[in-house]
Amino acid sequence: MKLACVVHRFGADIAGGSEAHCRHVADHLAAHHDVTILTSCARDHISWRNEFEPGDSMLGALKVKRFAAARQRSLHRFAEASEQAFSGLATDAQQEAWFRENGPELPGLVEYLRAHGCEFDVVLFWAFRYAEVFFGLPEVAERAVLVPTAEDDPVIRMSILERFFARPAGYIFLTPEEQELVERRMSTATPPSVIIGSGLAPAPTVSTVDLAALGVREPFVLYLGRIDPNKGCADLLQHFMRFKAEQPGPVQLVMAGPASMPLPEHEDVRYLGFVDDPTRETLLQQARLLAMPSRFESLSLVLLEAWNHALPAVVNGHCAVLKGQAERANGALFYRNYDEFARCLSFLLERPDIARTLGQQGLAYVDQHYRWPTVVASVNRLLAQVAAPRSS
Repeated sequence: MKLACVVHRFGADIAGGSEAHCRHVADHLAAHHDVTILTSCARDHISWRNEFEPGDSMLGALKVKRFAAARQRSLHRFAEASEQAFSGLATDAQQEAWFRENGPELPGLVEYLRAHGCEFDVVLFWAFRYAEVFFGLPEVAERAVLVPTAEDDPVIRMSILERFFARPAGYIFLTPEEQELVERRMSTATPPSVIIGSGLAPAPTVSTVDLAALGVREPFVLYLGRIDPNKGCADLLQHFMRFKAEQPGPVQLVMAGPASMPLPEHEDVRYLGFVDDPTRETLLQQARLLAMPSRFESLSLVLLEAWNHALPAVVNGHCAVLKGQAERANGALFYRNYDEFARCLSFLLERPDIARTLGQQGLAYVDQHYRWPTVVASVNRLLAQVAAPRSS
């Protein structure tokens, strides 16, 4: 088949859950299909500043077609649009304005879909909240598959989405909780769909990076991903620093990922910034446990990565998706406040036997549901169901 994948940012060095999910799925589909990525010229998801050159390029087997953003995001206008859109009284026009202000505004991409979308058998769209998806998907609705990556936040409650979610010909959901969340916002029955999460290859077993040279010492708790208040990182830092004040000991918190918030200094917190794949793998191999503090997730890829290394986790129990993942895999403990966080942390640090059991159960869950042959087979069955005839 000839496929297009529409996503707000794309690149090997882009740190973002939906962006990484798109890249990995597209890479594996390219083994059997002709895959083109339609995306922006942005690296930064805050400003949408054009940094890549517009036009065509290749990334491995993937054709990449980039379109320039018409403007950078104004945080002032975005804040005003959010206040209106989330008020519960917003008109359709005010809700549409939120999507424009959230960006990236890519008129060239939308026009390309209007003119050339019929040349693809299926067009897959990642992350409903971004402008190029909200305005681009209706141009090719009869051949569109939406990967909504929906979270239980104010955006999902916009009334305008009832019509939007009725448009796609098919859906790829990441968890049962996400499917239920989106189905509650649909005005029609769910079209053909699958729940796939994301595929993973078996983890490497050899450590290749000296973590001590990076200031990392054992034992350590690991956080992987964007260091951002929206990801629960401010709460994680506050909880960990209080834990260290109340229970002094050698444990360290290591945070690896780009930061978009102030980073408080603490002798037992180590910030590594963006790390390469060998460092990431070594961190996952040597950590005692993973911390996932986010309240809003459609799927935690990092949690699956941790289980792929038989690494147990503590997750935010206020997030239905994380709690559901933890319970299905029986590979993590969940907390809802500081006291529960502290008890979870102490328990797993003091009972390595139980921590190992949780990690092994997480690995068995990944082996059963998240290996690439299983995931790709599910996606291919969906593509065959929704593929529309191409124009000659």
